Amino acid sequence: MNSIEPNSLLSVPTGALRIPELPRATINADSEPLLSLVIPTYKEAGNIQKIVSVLSNLLDESIPGNYELIVVDDDSPDGTWKIAQSLIIEYPQLRVMRRQNERGLSSAVIRGWQAATGSILGVIDADLQHPPHVLLQLLQAVEEGADLAVASRHVDGGGVSSWSFIRRFLSRGAQLLGLIILPGVLGRVSDPMSGYFMIRRRCIVGQTLNPVGYKILLEAIGRGNVGKIAEVGYVFSERKEGESKVTWKQYVEYIHHLIRLRLSTGKVGQFSQRIGFPIGRFLRFGLVGLSGVFVDMTVLYLLSDPTTLGLPLTRSKIIAGEVAIVNNFLWNDMWTFADVSSHQQQWRQRLKRFLKFNIICLAGLVLNVLVLNLVFNFVIPNRYIANLIAIAVATVWNFWVNLKLSWRVTQVK
Repeated sequence: MNSIEPNSLLSVPTGALRIPELPRATINADSEPLLSLVIPTYKEAGNIQKIVSVLSNLLDESIPGNYELIVVDDDSPDGTWKIAQSLIIEYPQLRVMRRQNERGLSSAVIRGWQAATGSILGVIDADLQHPPHVLLQLLQAVEEGADLAVASRHVDGGGVSSWSFIRRFLSRGAQLLGLIILPGVLGRVSDPMSGYFMIRRRCIVGQTLNPVGYKILLEAIGRGNVGKIAEVGYVFSERKEGESKVTWKQYVEYIHHLIRLRLSTGKVGQFSQRIGFPIGRFLRFGLVGLSGVFVDMTVLYLLSDPTTLGLPLTRSKIIAGEVAIVNNFLWNDMWTFADVSSHQQQWRQRLKRFLKFNIICLAGLVLNVLVLNLVFNFVIPNRYIANLIAIAVATVWNFWVNLKLSWRVTQVK
């Protein structure tokens, strides 16, 4: 039996989820593949050999040597990546990436595309629920001029094999909700939750993708420069090996994704890009700050009020302020800066962010007091208006410095 070299694994790209242009040397090379097809996996040991075999045989007949299969595995405990790695000798077009510091299907697909060298990028599930032969129809659609070719369950030739009424209802409900929240994107495809498609690389080059959950088609349409879209019908089959990853969480993440795309690609998002200031993120930061005010007031009352614990006011305020800072940090880490913190989940990284956040907030408090006194004494002799101005200045300070120091994309492994 032939041994597999450890360095046969692809290096995992780091930093922002942005698709690079192909190097000029690669573009001019005869070995440049037409298609780079990413297969994201997690605990697919029972399926991986079959899907690689089926796809290789299919593509060897249609575009021999002009493609690459990229398996991106999230360090599956069943050793999916190791099985895939062992197949490289038999299938020379196969490449394997093992991710140990990141998780998530969407980011796995994008990391695979970042390592890809093809002019057409595609994605297919490893569980054989996406019929492989539809690949040739998708590829034909792109070669005939489409920027994006989507396999859809909701056009002629499409459908689902044995879904329950509830699952059908949720799928259609998700589509309807998407048309309400983001009609400019959802209205362009019949199956916005499809995870089976191909797109021309140039349509998303340079765009920073920011997916939520399992589906990235919305990101490709919403943030990419996508012109003509073609749809090909397919029947979604039930998996035969492994376990399904579809849960209620995916539908919640889908709604979250719709709202975030709406905010970032609508008029507010466009204005934010023009002025170079992340307005949407700042608004989330402000809402978190409001929750911190509530927490601060509540804890202060519980600690200092004579009818409760009756602790000294100064001591109570220090404790209440710190509890509010902890509250704000947790919400900002999970929501405001979730796209960064999701790639920095080690406890040391979180502790480092928390300490920086704490220090910056204390500096913001000092700034608040200085601005309050300056405005009150030299500009507007009204303590309440001066206080509002001081709070606004301190909020912008806290947000901007935390954006640059506490949640830094450059720290992503």
